[in-house]
Amino acid sequence: MRETIVIAGATGFVGHAVAERLAERFDVVGLTRGRTDADGAWHRLVACDLFSLKDVERALQGATYVAYLVHSMLPSARLVQGNFADLDLICADNVGRAAARAGVRQIVYLGGLMPPPGDGEVSAHLESRREVERALAAHGVSVTTLRAGMVVGANGSSFEILTKLVKRLPAMVLPKWTENRCQPIDLETVARLIDHCVGKASTVGQTFDIGGPDVLPYREMLAIVGEVVRGKARPGLRVRWFSPGLSRLWVSLITGAPKALVAPLLASLRHEMLARDLRLQRDANLPGLSFRTAVERAIAEPDANPHAYRRAPRPRVTGVRSVQRVPLPQGETAEWAAHEYMQWLPRGAWPPLRVEVDDDDRDARFFLVGTHRPLLELRFAQDRSGKDRQLFYVTGGMLARKSERGRLEFRTTPKGDQLLTAIHDFQPRLPWLIYRWTQAVFHRWVMARFGRHLARLAEQRPPASAAASQTRPA
Repeated sequence: MRETIVIAGATGFVGHAVAERLAERFDVVGLTRGRTDADGAWHRLVACDLFSLKDVERALQGATYVAYLVHSMLPSARLVQGNFADLDLICADNVGRAAARAGVRQIVYLGGLMPPPGDGEVSAHLESRREVERALAAHGVSVTTLRAGMVVGANGSSFEILTKLVKRLPAMVLPKWTENRCQPIDLETVARLIDHCVGKASTVGQTFDIGGPDVLPYREMLAIVGEVVRGKARPGLRVRWFSPGLSRLWVSLITGAPKALVAPLLASLRHEMLARDLRLQRDANLPGLSFRTAVERAIAEPDANPHAYRRAPRPRVTGVRSVQRVPLPQGETAEWAAHEYMQWLPRGAWPPLRVEVDDDDRDARFFLVGTHRPLLELRFAQDRSGKDRQLFYVTGGMLARKSERGRLEFRTTPKGDQLLTAIHDFQPRLPWLIYRWTQAVFHRWVMARFGRHLARLAEQRPPASAAASQTRPA
């Protein structure tokens, strides 16, 4: 009987290639947010909302390994409040928790190359990749991380940006970031390296940089793509400025790529994306293809719309997702934060709302001041909560549609110094336009106030070293 590997992100452009390789050794279960009838090499395709821990736990039952290839910066609900890093972190944390519960032996994660020490502040995009690594490993499952720069292949979003720029511009404007070097790697080699790592004891718990044999500035990569696509390189005009905002605008305009995708990618271009440790590729004897060869193979593939350019598949529940990251006083937990929230809420939501909290600081009901019919009701889910994650279900009220999935949660980040507060799958009763400019705004206002409350508590507490010295015997 063959072992099972679950691929999170199976319908992405990397996921398709990885599934084809792994299907030779494993029963491949692919996870998808939307359709379950897409073509692929998987044994079966399972609809799974990675923001739902229950969904992920069900999907990972019986799995021996997990390949985590998720990195979506596009909306996952009808209304999303929050940045891509916080959203990615919740998905990765759910997979780490569910994998530990299912007894998964190894998670293989495709992350991003990190700049060398001393290269300035890491971009939010790359820091998010590193934070996902920590979240996957935070619950005890061994993680193998492969860090890559641009992956060259048909339907790859970053590669498609280069291709569309070359196809659609008569001449190339070359901002300062095009001087930075990158070490791209072809899709087939990435898939083979992931296959090489799954189940291999020497790779468990290790982090590897991977890259192709060529180290090129982006302007040279654009020139090579031009030679392959058009038969000659586009003329280029170099400009000596780096403006992420302006670059985002013209790249989105020319290529049609969503701004939510382009912005974090361009912000990372201030770093040189180079592989500093190729020991995995030497061990596997997989140096990768030259950039020109990889481009020629990718261009030869049938024309298709890149996965990241497409509108996200409609999830089973199209509601509201709102995630805010707030500071957490040193040494405290999500359990403490949820208790603090319930104690603070009656005064934090005033004056427009009156909040009643039960004696155990668990369940809460929200009323408009001067009325007696609840607007919202929260019920604590004790059986789904722990010290580092607290869960409340939205069970009713005039402003909420009946749903078994609407929920509020608090969870700590991998480092334990911050707290994610999140609303998932909330179904408002108000018409969408009214909801967006009233209830949604009020929710963010309340959470921002709560964040400031926690920040004040953190400032009032002495550092851990100072607190220890105060309690140390003289």
